[in-house]
Amino acid sequence: MADILTSYEPATGKVLWSGESASSTGVDAAMAKARKAFPAWASTSLDHRIERLRAFQAKVRERADAFAELIARETGKPLWDAKGEVDAVAAKVDISIQAHDQRTGTRTQEADGLRQALRHRPHGVLGVLGPYNFPAHLPNGQIVPALLAGNVVVFKPSELTPASAAFMAACWRDSGLPNGVLSVVQGDGRIGKALAGHADLDGLLFTGSATTGAALHRQFADAPHKVLALEMGGNNPLIWWDGDDLEAAAQVVVQSAFLSSGQRCTCARRLILPEHLARSAIEALVAVIDRLIVGDPFDQPQPFMGPVIDMRAANGLTHAFRDLVGRGGKSIRELAAQRPGLPFLSPALIDVTDVADPSDEERFGPLLQLVRVPDFDAALAAANATRFGLSAGLVGGDEALYQRFWTGVRAGVVNWNRPMTGASSNAPFGGVGASGNHRPAAYYAADACAYPVASLEALAPSPPIAHGLAA
Repeated sequence: MADILTSYEPATGKVLWSGESASSTGVDAAMAKARKAFPAWASTSLDHRIERLRAFQAKVRERADAFAELIARETGKPLWDAKGEVDAVAAKVDISIQAHDQRTGTRTQEADGLRQALRHRPHGVLGVLGPYNFPAHLPNGQIVPALLAGNVVVFKPSELTPASAAFMAACWRDSGLPNGVLSVVQGDGRIGKALAGHADLDGLLFTGSATTGAALHRQFADAPHKVLALEMGGNNPLIWWDGDDLEAAAQVVVQSAFLSSGQRCTCARRLILPEHLARSAIEALVAVIDRLIVGDPFDQPQPFMGPVIDMRAANGLTHAFRDLVGRGGKSIRELAAQRPGLPFLSPALIDVTDVADPSDEERFGPLLQLVRVPDFDAALAAANATRFGLSAGLVGGDEALYQRFWTGVRAGVVNWNRPMTGASSNAPFGGVGASGNHRPAAYYAADACAYPVASLEALAPSPPIAHGLAA
């Protein structure tokens, strides 16, 4: 009997979607279908592949309202946030076409009858493992460039958001994508491991936790011929350095820490304050935190944030908060459950300056840890006191201080006076350390989806040996 996979609405606890989980046999079947589809898809013209991508884009826009409603129900994020995700799914097509041309397009030049050419070829069958926080946008950001380059894809979404993945797959199917070019295998981590370890897989594109990413890295240790792109999270620092406009700065901090209920990999996890600013900054910050509306995805007025993904996540965050308090952390705003049996949490702020050894973990939710420091050297040291290196931010300061921050901080995404949750789709996205393996996503996802082939070409052979031949 097949295992049944069920998705629940975080905001209500109701069943949203139920379907059959794949098995190892199902992964084998999807891989076989993908391998069979690859030669024809890879040999189609780029223009034809672009047509299919634009047809998908049109389907997403046509079904945008239903898509956003489903994402909001399945993730718990407010409807306005889910609508932004659907917009990003559609926009990714145009961005990927531009990136494909700039990063992996064809380049030729001729001189003295010799043509030098740079072209790119697809890897073959690529696996995509997607996360739950952006169940459409983040895997789509890897699926689109992979298909555009001529690869075929087997996609395993998060077991917490299977309905959103199924909806997106239907948009691809109804856009006229050939059978086998994109397959979806639903299931838990066992199915993801089976996909990642499949002998016929040519590469894997992953977005998720550092723990899973490290496990995948070990799994691929004996397969250097397979591409592996890891986009993982971070214990991200945000330095707030001066107080010219406390309210504006506090809003930047709050959005950085609590947008999407703190379930963005770029969210600020650690706020670093100079001692001279701490009191006034905390007052301004608390004033904004206390105004945040936490509610259902479809409430009116719309909430700033909804629940976290499930009770397991909520309980883990609550345990982490209590552990910090138990080790000397001073609660400024408590991480409190707001509805019995449902994963609604209040945004939390805790001063961990006196905690001797706060664990270097990504707390994936609305939990912001505050550290007070005496000077900017200490602020930079605190910012870099992590094995991660995804995002970092500076609020305040002048151009010289920002340049000092930019040069000194270790991260792949660095913002100044802007929320850390903001990242340009026209730029690479990824980090260093435990946050990635130097294969950034977003605009640079094209790099992981094709490999370069350099050629020297002439219409006819000419004698190349100029020295060392006997008469």
